[in-house]
Amino acid sequence: MGPILLTSGGHKPTMIREKSVRVEIAPVLIAVWLGLITTAQADEPAARSGLEPIDLTPFASGIHHWRNLRDESRFIKVEPGQPSYSAAQVREIVANILLFQRDNGGWPKDYDMTAILTADQRARVAASRGRDDASYDNGNIHSQVAYLAHATARTHDPTWRAACERGFDYLLRSQYANGGFPQRFPEPTGYHAHITFNDGVMIGVLNVLSAAALGATHFAWLDDARRLRAKAAVERGVDCILRCQIRVDGRLTGWCQQHDEQTFEARPARTFELASLCPQETTEIVRFLMRRPDPSAEIIRAVDSAVAWLQKVRLTGIRVEKVKSTSESFLRHDTDIDVVVVSDPNARPIWARHYEIGADRPVFAGRDGIKKYELAGIERERRTGTPWYGGWPASLIEREYPAWRDQRARR
Repeated sequence: MGPILLTSGGHKPTMIREKSVRVEIAPVLIAVWLGLITTAQADEPAARSGLEPIDLTPFASGIHHWRNLRDESRFIKVEPGQPSYSAAQVREIVANILLFQRDNGGWPKDYDMTAILTADQRARVAASRGRDDASYDNGNIHSQVAYLAHATARTHDPTWRAACERGFDYLLRSQYANGGFPQRFPEPTGYHAHITFNDGVMIGVLNVLSAAALGATHFAWLDDARRLRAKAAVERGVDCILRCQIRVDGRLTGWCQQHDEQTFEARPARTFELASLCPQETTEIVRFLMRRPDPSAEIIRAVDSAVAWLQKVRLTGIRVEKVKSTSESFLRHDTDIDVVVVSDPNARPIWARHYEIGADRPVFAGRDGIKKYELAGIERERRTGTPWYGGWPASLIEREYPAWRDQRARR
């Protein structure tokens, strides 16, 4: 992983060197420095723009990928020491979002909406508007729509509103009749056509549509026709989620990263993403379902079953360590660490990224796609390039789910 660049207005950039590569906490780290920028810079830019800062956390994954992971297919690449706008510079960030928006209403993935672009970069972005390369991957598109909705609610700028409406219409158009959302649209192929929960695709889209349908403040300006369409889309989405939940010996469990767009069965994606039960995606799906007003008996059963499965498969007595190792350069990242699993009777519970369906056994895979049962069994490039363990469901199990059950019991 390369350096993360922090900037403060016209001040000299600060470089923070991360020793690890794409691990689970990377977006969190980015969110932290985004918050620090907001605090440090809020007074001057906010006073200048007259707008309250808008949360940049949803862009964290795209920022991380553009700044720290190599991809030769990108039409613009990060410049050494490239600075960023602060969260308080809303107008400048909106200008970037409008610049990157495709003619079809979507956005290309893995670019930094907060980057202060060079003139050449801006020209290259503007020349790419007609591409059909929009993707929901890595928190994309629904994050831009939500940001524009907040910005429009603050200013009622007609240009911002029109851009948000184009993005909102893209969300609606991309939904399958069965309620699912592909990773890419239009004309997705291969695993990009599967109903995708990975990287927050389906839940991210449904969160935005749900906010609009329920009349959230930042969507108060939205017309009634789009609000009604959003409500229907959310209902279809919930139905799709329930149909995708994996049954093992008649028992409901969790969800895979992606499911077949026709049969709803669990499906693999990249070679190291096996068809499996996935706690991270399951956690976000459960949180979404728990936010449903007046949940049906079917939703309650889905939530209860998924939480029971998450409790069953938590791992104790181990922790994951990043250890110093030789420097090595891979296709998309550089690293001088390795990732190992060690015994620790005092460690908090953690979960594996993937569990074998039916056996509830942690599984791993490298670029060769061969299933392994130990992290050490896959190559270092994948050990350090994917978050194989995490604490994703901890807060859900310990606090959120019990509070939800208590609230249901009081009704």
